[in-house]
Amino acid sequence: MTQAPATPKAVRRQHDREIVSLAVPAFGALVAEPLFVMADSAIVGHLGTAQLAGLGVASALLITAVSVFVFLAYATTAAVARRVGAGDLPAAIRQGMDGIWLALLLGAAVIAVVLPTAPNLVALFGTSDTAAPYATTYLRISALGIPAMLVVLAATGVLRGLQDTKTPLYVAIGGFVANGLLNVGLVYGADLGIAGSAWGTVIAQFGMAAVYLVVVVRGARRHGASLRPDAAGIRASAQAGVPLLVRTLSLRAILMIATAVAAGLGDADVAAHQIILSLWSLLAFALDAIAIAGQAIIGRYLGADDPEGARQACRRMVEWGLAVGLILGVLVMLSRPAFLPLFTSDSAVKDAALPALIVVALSQPICGVVFVLDGVLMGAGDGPYLAWAMILTLAVFAPVALLIPTIGGGLTMVWVAMTLMMTVRMLTLWLRTSSGRWIVTGATR
Repeated sequence: MTQAPATPKAVRRQHDREIVSLAVPAFGALVAEPLFVMADSAIVGHLGTAQLAGLGVASALLITAVSVFVFLAYATTAAVARRVGAGDLPAAIRQGMDGIWLALLLGAAVIAVVLPTAPNLVALFGTSDTAAPYATTYLRISALGIPAMLVVLAATGVLRGLQDTKTPLYVAIGGFVANGLLNVGLVYGADLGIAGSAWGTVIAQFGMAAVYLVVVVRGARRHGASLRPDAAGIRASAQAGVPLLVRTLSLRAILMIATAVAAGLGDADVAAHQIILSLWSLLAFALDAIAIAGQAIIGRYLGADDPEGARQACRRMVEWGLAVGLILGVLVMLSRPAFLPLFTSDSAVKDAALPALIVVALSQPICGVVFVLDGVLMGAGDGPYLAWAMILTLAVFAPVALLIPTIGGGLTMVWVAMTLMMTVRMLTLWLRTSSGRWIVTGATR
């Protein structure tokens, strides 16, 4: 007896279940990550202003260094998901191991650069003489944990590709708790000061990496996948990551230009900008969770040689991104009066932030579509297009943003430029997904 084809409503329900099951745990893991820095700040802040300032500089350097290598998670998710869709779990795990070996190599290279140059890197931030020694100490110790941080990125990509976002959530929660306990014990119990905070974070990061490696190694042994480093596989992982690295660097350049322009407008404007940017980053976590689900789901459909399933999943995720963006926009609009007093009592900062927050609220539906389509194309392994699209976006954004001090508009205009940037991204991504050229089926792209 032939089974009746699934109705459109049933297909949507299936996609909804998949998206929710992957996106909700992914959101929890994403939110847990910045809590590491918040916990360190809360603990070190009681040591003194100079120590907290040093932590701020060192953390900014570390976050920048690690965010550059986020492609380890993105590229690995897409590659592993394709092989899962093709029904070849041993090859999927083998692909994941190549990403993990690449993470270890990159981590070792970063350590080799950061350890001898730490004082110079700290000086680039214009750090005061009192804060610089603390920043250098924290940076040098924390740099030892970078290989673990990169392994966590790659292993997270492996599990996402295997359609598992719950394990990364549990590991992130465990790491956050361990980090807090270790920091308190080493900073105050062992009286190590800011060095204790750095060592606590390093130990927590290696603990997280160890848990991930146990999970991946067990999977490799269960499916007979090799754990040995493979030069060709590592090289292929690196090549897949290069376009995503270009994309990430272009995005970082956009954020740096926006902050630099805001800083040139005055203290009140840059303070307001930092508040808004922190909110924008939090909203991005919610939207990025859907994008992560997109990476895993799209990669699996394409690996299973199901282009129609990939198209349907893409359409449904765009609807999700648009709906979540609308909800977030409404929440930002309604919470503006209550949100700003949490960060400042300065009326000048509030006056600068309020109209800019309206722009941020109105832009959230656009952001929702952008994040989803970005995730879809990452899941399809369409990295080169993403790189060129982001370079084009940077080329459009930079001159507009740099003209703001001349044309006026203050901080509100900075966020109008940011919305223009997201609109350009949406158009470039929409053109690509509409063309269907991203749909390349098979275990590899």
